[in-house]
Amino acid sequence: MAKGYDAVPDGDRQLLLRYLEAVVAVRRAPVHTAVAFNAVYFGYDLGGDGYGGSPLRPDDFPVITFGECAPALPVGAMVCVATGSDPLYAEIVHREGAHPEVGALGDVPAWVSGAPAGAEGPGKQPESGGDTRRRELLVPDVHAFGPALSLSSTQLHRLRTRRRWINEDGHVVVDVRYPSPESARRDDLTAYTDHLLTTAREQLLSPFVPVSLADLVGGTDDDDLRAGLLGLLDTVRGVIASSSTLRTWGHYAVTRASLAECWGDTGPLGGDDLRSLAAAVEHAALPVRRRHGLTAPIAVYTAVGPRLRQFPGAKELLSGVGYAAAVCRANVTLADVVRSDSDQGLFENGSRITLDDAFESGGIWRSRHPGDAETPGDPLAPAGRGWASTLPAPPEPEEEREPVDLPLADDASLGPDELLRDDADGIVWRAPLRLAHLIGGWFPLHPRAVHELRRSRGSRPVPRLELGHVGRTLEEREATQDVVAELGDASGRLTGIRWPRDFFPGLMLELRRLPDGSAFRVSTIPLTEPVKIDDRVIEHCYDPRVLTREDVPGSDRHGDSAAGLGPRHLVMRTVRRCGLLTLDGHALLDRSVLPTAVYGERPARSQTAALESAVAELLAERLLEPAFGSRDHGGQPHYPARDGQPVIPLVGYRPVRRRVIRPWGGTEADGGGSLALQLVSGHLRRLRPGCSPSEAQRAAFREHCRMLGKADGWELPHGYTFVTEHTRGR
Repeated sequence: MAKGYDAVPDGDRQLLLRYLEAVVAVRRAPVHTAVAFNAVYFGYDLGGDGYGGSPLRPDDFPVITFGECAPALPVGAMVCVATGSDPLYAEIVHREGAHPEVGALGDVPAWVSGAPAGAEGPGKQPESGGDTRRRELLVPDVHAFGPALSLSSTQLHRLRTRRRWINEDGHVVVDVRYPSPESARRDDLTAYTDHLLTTAREQLLSPFVPVSLADLVGGTDDDDLRAGLLGLLDTVRGVIASSSTLRTWGHYAVTRASLAECWGDTGPLGGDDLRSLAAAVEHAALPVRRRHGLTAPIAVYTAVGPRLRQFPGAKELLSGVGYAAAVCRANVTLADVVRSDSDQGLFENGSRITLDDAFESGGIWRSRHPGDAETPGDPLAPAGRGWASTLPAPPEPEEEREPVDLPLADDASLGPDELLRDDADGIVWRAPLRLAHLIGGWFPLHPRAVHELRRSRGSRPVPRLELGHVGRTLEEREATQDVVAELGDASGRLTGIRWPRDFFPGLMLELRRLPDGSAFRVSTIPLTEPVKIDDRVIEHCYDPRVLTREDVPGSDRHGDSAAGLGPRHLVMRTVRRCGLLTLDGHALLDRSVLPTAVYGERPARSQTAALESAVAELLAERLLEPAFGSRDHGGQPHYPARDGQPVIPLVGYRPVRRRVIRPWGGTEADGGGSLALQLVSGHLRRLRPGCSPSEAQRAAFREHCRMLGKADGWELPHGYTFVTEHTRGR
């Protein structure tokens, strides 16, 4: 699990999924990925004791003191609120901006939506250097440590009444200090990783946790700990995302059953109020029609948290962790309405509804009318158009530059040959297929093969190429080809090769030179099970570094050019081509040099703005990820950041590797016939509309829940049946 979601066997994923589903069901607040990690790593008891039996030491928790600026406290942080009497121990389960400019009715000035931390007004960028401060609302779960460490209801009521250490809703509103504007922009999981490796390092490396991270990674080196921690968080996030009984909003997860119960409730903050909220956001920007036509275009920004407080009877429901649950349900409802009732956010009434800021005041939604004049995009990717609208428009340049074509990375360290055998039976080696090989129809020879071929056949022999593609049937002209071996002084290559259509850069090939030198046999190597990386399904061994570098937008066997690509593809191409490359195929690029890397020296301002917008979209869609590195005195970037060097923001490409589930009746990768016997655990399956489960399946599900020790209800969710454990295959 410390190596990430893709490295975890299915059986272990299912065990973790059952536990996390129970955690989400038993906790009143939506469960953030960081909180889910805490539950697994420190041991959260589902019977009511929470972390009470865990090895956590409350004396090690960071302290929030009344009237003082607090350090950054991400979701998942364990804290101690210093009160006038007994300390208040809690786990932060929700965090959002609490900007003073946001009105009580949820009305938001445009510049606040998407503004960076420290911004003081429309278009006023925060000053660089020194601390950056931001007012934040933290929702603590004061019952997370069980009865032994929880204050009584009387004590909590007294604290809420006094409104000093916590407010009347039981929340902490505090000024948070960040060392730089960049650190304030870190995503939740990066911020929590930094918190665990610094402020909470003692509790992370406690020898009393079920399995210490130091044991998992084999030491306490910071780089190893960070990699293992990110792997664990990726596993938790992937398992939660795979659940059929959970819904997610960002990193927060709630049960589908709780959502359905809320939508069916006619009381405060139930289905009627949420539908009213969605209608209000949809119609917020509709102008008043006047005698002489419509008014100018209008953009209205609505903050979810303050807006929910205006519904009658909502006050008590928004106290404590109930506020986090209500905000999550409201955002899920708005997202569902946008997905189902609009075309990329554009509604029939002409308004365009988009999420503009996912952090401030529970989330800020933007309503604009008319909305058809704006370029469509993902309406649920926070765009920060409110803040951007207050920035001075850059002057349009007289001439814009064309993208610079990026050279292929032909260094020897990328995809080197691997000699497997050199004996009387021939020379065997492996090497990845490169983009240049596909375009030019050639492939390099191993130096040992060059030496033997020159000695027996001269400087330009014409051998036969026998090409095999495991699991595929090749055309006759591809399976057997007459090629030319061009031999230099120290290198050589086969030319005139017709590569099959589904060969791609990074595909690993195994080459064998027959002892008589008359032919070369080239074959692909099947994977144990196919995987999907981005949009490509891969069934054969591949080199992840070559795949990242060369299987990029604008590159295929017909050519390699950035001409005609849009900003999103240009960003993705540049990060993958120019970024620092890891062994597993990750690429990280200094974000500040992106425009120069794409367009060369002095790119136009409009081009730079378009690239930044594309980066924001790709980060929101998790096709790219933010990271931090450092720059040395010579200007060379490094990752991870090195001590004593200035920290710089990076943007990284992380190839998303998903397992491909074979359909019924499929065959193994080598075409070996029927599937072997496979045990299938009991699971839920959605029914077609109008169908209902039998009483036998209801009883089987109750028995299944009893055996698992399931914490919430034992009845089948509406619209599902239960498939009992069975085997499949021949």
